[in-house]
Amino acid sequence: MARAYQWLLPHPFLTLLLAIVWILLQNEFSAGMAVFGIILGIIIPRMTSIWWPDTPNSFRLRKMASYSLIVMWDIVVANIQVAWIVLSVPNSKLKPAWVVVPLDLVQPEAITMLAGTITLTPGTVSADLSDKGHSLLVHVLHTDDPDSVVEEIKTRYEARLKEIFA
Repeated sequence: MARAYQWLLPHPFLTLLLAIVWILLQNEFSAGMAVFGIILGIIIPRMTSIWWPDTPNSFRLRKMASYSLIVMWDIVVANIQVAWIVLSVPNSKLKPAWVVVPLDLVQPEAITMLAGTITLTPGTVSADLSDKGHSLLVHVLHTDDPDSVVEEIKTRYEARLKEIFA
Protein backbone atom coordinates (compact mmCIF):
# COMPACT_ATOMS: atom_id res chain seq x y z
CA MET A 1 0.00 0.00 0.00
CA ALA A 2 2.83 2.43 0.84
CA ARG A 3 4.35 1.91 -2.62
CA ALA A 4 1.06 2.85 -4.36
CA TYR A 5 0.79 5.94 -2.19
CA GLN A 6 4.39 6.87 -2.93
CA TRP A 7 3.88 6.34 -6.67
CA LEU A 8 0.81 8.61 -6.73
CA LEU A 9 2.18 11.22 -4.34
CA PRO A 10 5.99 11.06 -4.32
CA HIS A 11 6.13 14.38 -2.44
CA PRO A 12 2.83 14.91 -0.57
CA PHE A 13 3.90 18.21 0.99
CA LEU A 14 4.85 19.59 -2.43
CA THR A 15 1.52 18.39 -3.83
CA LEU A 16 -0.35 20.25 -1.12
CA LEU A 17 1.80 23.35 -1.50
CA LEU A 18 1.34 23.47 -5.29
CA ALA A 19 -2.43 23.07 -4.97
CA ILE A 20 -2.64 25.87 -2.40
CA VAL A 21 -0.42 28.20 -4.43
CA TRP A 22 -2.51 27.54 -7.55
CA ILE A 23 -5.72 28.38 -5.69
CA LEU A 24 -4.18 31.55 -4.22
CA LEU A 25 -2.94 32.67 -7.66
CA GLN A 26 -6.50 32.54 -8.99
CA ASN A 27 -7.69 35.30 -6.62
CA GLU A 28 -11.02 33.57 -6.21
CA PHE A 29 -11.95 30.16 -4.93
CA SER A 30 -13.99 27.79 -7.06
CA ALA A 31 -14.36 24.04 -7.03
CA GLY A 32 -12.95 23.80 -10.56
CA MET A 33 -9.81 25.75 -9.64
CA ALA A 34 -9.35 23.64 -6.50
CA VAL A 35 -9.62 20.41 -8.52
CA PHE A 36 -7.23 21.76 -11.16
CA GLY A 37 -4.79 22.82 -8.41
CA ILE A 38 -4.89 19.31 -6.95
CA ILE A 39 -4.34 17.80 -10.40
CA LEU A 40 -1.32 20.09 -10.94
CA GLY A 41 -0.15 19.23 -7.42
CA ILE A 42 -0.15 15.54 -8.37
CA ILE A 43 1.22 15.80 -11.91
CA ILE A 44 4.15 18.19 -11.31
CA PRO A 45 5.79 16.22 -8.47
CA ARG A 46 5.28 12.95 -10.39
CA MET A 47 6.92 14.40 -13.50
CA THR A 48 9.85 15.80 -11.51
CA SER A 49 10.26 12.88 -9.09
CA ILE A 50 13.09 11.36 -11.15
CA TRP A 51 15.25 14.32 -10.15
CA TRP A 52 14.46 13.75 -6.45
CA PRO A 53 16.02 10.32 -5.83
CA ASP A 54 17.22 10.96 -2.29
CA THR A 55 14.44 12.51 -0.28
CA PRO A 56 15.30 13.34 3.34
CA ASN A 57 14.65 10.47 5.72
CA SER A 58 13.30 12.76 8.41
CA PHE A 59 12.14 16.32 8.50
CA ARG A 60 10.98 18.19 11.59
CA LEU A 61 8.16 20.51 10.52
CA ARG A 62 7.89 22.38 13.85
CA LYS A 63 11.59 23.17 13.87
CA MET A 64 11.27 24.27 10.23
CA ALA A 65 8.47 26.65 11.19
CA SER A 66 10.60 28.28 13.89
CA TYR A 67 13.57 28.38 11.49
CA SER A 68 11.39 30.16 8.93
CA LEU A 69 10.38 32.77 11.49
CA ILE A 70 14.01 33.36 12.42
CA VAL A 71 14.99 33.74 8.76
CA MET A 72 12.13 36.17 8.09
CA TRP A 73 13.16 38.24 11.11
CA ASP A 74 16.79 38.21 9.96
CA ILE A 75 15.74 39.36 6.49
CA VAL A 76 13.90 42.35 7.96
CA VAL A 77 16.81 43.25 10.24
CA ALA A 78 19.37 42.79 7.44
CA ASN A 79 17.33 45.04 5.13
CA ILE A 80 17.55 47.81 7.71
CA GLN A 81 21.27 47.19 8.25
CA VAL A 82 22.03 47.21 4.51
CA ALA A 83 19.99 50.39 4.04
CA TRP A 84 21.98 52.00 6.86
CA ILE A 85 25.28 50.87 5.32
CA VAL A 86 24.31 52.15 1.88
CA LEU A 87 23.17 55.51 3.24
CA SER A 88 25.88 56.15 5.82
CA VAL A 89 29.08 54.29 4.88
CA PRO A 90 31.07 55.78 2.00
CA ASN A 91 32.17 53.27 -0.63
CA SER A 92 35.81 53.79 0.31
CA LYS A 93 35.05 52.66 3.88
CA LEU A 94 33.11 49.51 2.94
CA LYS A 95 34.79 46.29 4.00
CA PRO A 96 33.43 43.53 1.76
CA ALA A 97 34.79 40.05 2.32
CA TRP A 98 34.75 36.55 0.92
CA VAL A 99 34.36 33.99 3.69
CA VAL A 100 34.53 30.22 3.53
CA VAL A 101 31.97 28.50 5.71
CA PRO A 102 32.98 24.91 6.52
CA LEU A 103 29.90 22.69 6.46
CA ASP A 104 28.83 20.02 8.89
CA LEU A 105 25.68 19.44 6.83
CA VAL A 106 25.77 16.49 4.45
CA GLN A 107 22.26 16.31 2.99
CA PRO A 108 21.95 18.22 -0.28
CA GLU A 109 18.52 19.59 0.73
CA ALA A 110 19.93 21.02 3.95
CA ILE A 111 22.92 22.57 2.16
CA THR A 112 20.56 24.09 -0.41
CA MET A 113 18.41 25.53 2.39
CA LEU A 114 21.50 27.05 4.02
CA ALA A 115 22.75 28.56 0.75
CA GLY A 116 19.28 29.92 0.01
CA THR A 117 18.97 31.40 3.49
CA ILE A 118 22.31 33.15 3.15
CA THR A 119 21.38 34.55 -0.26
CA LEU A 120 17.92 35.67 0.88
CA THR A 121 19.43 37.64 3.74
CA PRO A 122 20.47 41.07 2.38
CA GLY A 123 24.18 41.78 2.61
CA THR A 124 25.27 38.19 2.01
CA VAL A 125 25.35 35.97 -1.07
CA SER A 126 26.20 32.28 -1.39
CA ALA A 127 28.58 32.15 -4.34
CA ASP A 128 29.93 28.62 -4.56
CA LEU A 129 29.87 25.18 -3.01
CA SER A 130 33.10 23.21 -2.88
CA ASP A 131 33.42 20.16 -5.11
CA LYS A 132 32.91 17.72 -2.26
CA GLY A 133 30.27 19.87 -0.55
CA HIS A 134 32.40 20.53 2.51
CA SER A 135 32.36 24.33 2.39
CA LEU A 136 30.36 27.25 1.08
CA LEU A 137 31.87 30.45 -0.31
CA VAL A 138 29.94 33.50 0.86
CA HIS A 139 30.33 37.17 -0.07
CA VAL A 140 29.59 39.67 2.70
CA LEU A 141 28.81 43.31 1.87
CA HIS A 142 30.46 44.80 4.96
CA THR A 143 32.17 43.22 7.95
CA ASP A 144 34.93 44.05 10.38
CA ASP A 145 35.31 40.40 11.42
CA PRO A 146 34.87 37.69 8.75
CA ASP A 147 35.30 34.95 11.38
CA SER A 148 32.27 36.21 13.29
CA VAL A 149 30.21 35.98 10.07
CA VAL A 150 31.21 32.33 9.71
CA GLU A 151 30.39 31.66 13.36
CA GLU A 152 27.00 33.38 13.08
CA ILE A 153 26.06 31.37 9.97
CA LYS A 154 27.08 28.12 11.66
CA THR A 155 25.28 28.78 14.95
CA ARG A 156 22.22 30.67 13.73
CA TYR A 157 21.42 28.68 10.58
CA GLU A 158 23.48 25.53 10.13
CA ALA A 159 22.91 24.20 13.65
CA ARG A 160 19.16 24.60 13.26
CA LEU A 161 19.18 22.96 9.83
CA LYS A 162 21.08 20.00 11.31
CA GLU A 163 18.22 19.60 13.79
CA ILE A 164 15.56 19.94 11.08
CA PHE A 165 17.13 17.35 8.76
CA ALA A 166 18.49 15.01 11.47
